[in-house]
Amino acid sequence: MQERSERTRRRLVYAGAEMFHQNGYANATLGDIASAAGVTKGALYFHFASKDELAEAVQQRGCALLHDSVRALREAGVPPLQALIDTTHWLAWTLHEDPAVAASFRITKECGAAPRGPGGTRPAVVDFHGAWISAVSTLLRMARESGEVPAAGRDWESAQALVVAAACGIEVLSGTGMPYGELQRKVAALWALLLPALVGEARAGEYRTQATADAWDHDAGHRPRRHTADTPTGPGAGAGARAVRGAYSGP
Repeated sequence: MQERSERTRRRLVYAGAEMFHQNGYANATLGDIASAAGVTKGALYFHFASKDELAEAVQQRGCALLHDSVRALREAGVPPLQALIDTTHWLAWTLHEDPAVAASFRITKECGAAPRGPGGTRPAVVDFHGAWISAVSTLLRMARESGEVPAAGRDWESAQALVVAAACGIEVLSGTGMPYGELQRKVAALWALLLPALVGEARAGEYRTQATADAWDHDAGHRPRRHTADTPTGPGAGAGARAVRGAYSGP
């Protein structure tokens, strides 16, 4: 019974992510989400008392995916700067593959800017933009502390601002409907331009700017395969990929 309940919850989180991503927080109805999940509205209320709670669960899932991906790269011994490059490729892939991440960005933008209600409250919102910026900044700082990135003083602040702005731009580009293959190439081109400024021309070639072929699972049309909530999977291999495989393995 508990396993069935957890499966239902995963379906609801997945369906909620799809609806929030496609329609926005305000226009996504609980009835549509329940229908998309294949459950009754009563079953939805058993797991989530309100749309706010479901939106928060979607954002928590997005944050978990991000943190798990970064942790998997670090545990695999990937140097911080390469882990940062790989994490930006992970974002490009996941924005097409997993609706929780794209929905988390959209919920943050829409609910974070929402006017306060009569009681002075706003919908509960996890700052996913903040989580993404924090992950990028932390990896960049680790790269600096390990000696990979020698920038210091004012140059360091400029480098940090540039990398964070570029990393945030990936979500903006994805939001235009850009095909995954094109987005992947733009991320690689971005790093080909940034690396010489961060580590110098002589060392830029030490880093891989492309997404690895075994880590980013896509079809002949260069679009990642979408998977159902009850069939967790992800990129074919790679440290970051393993984190995505468990996307809907639990609440």
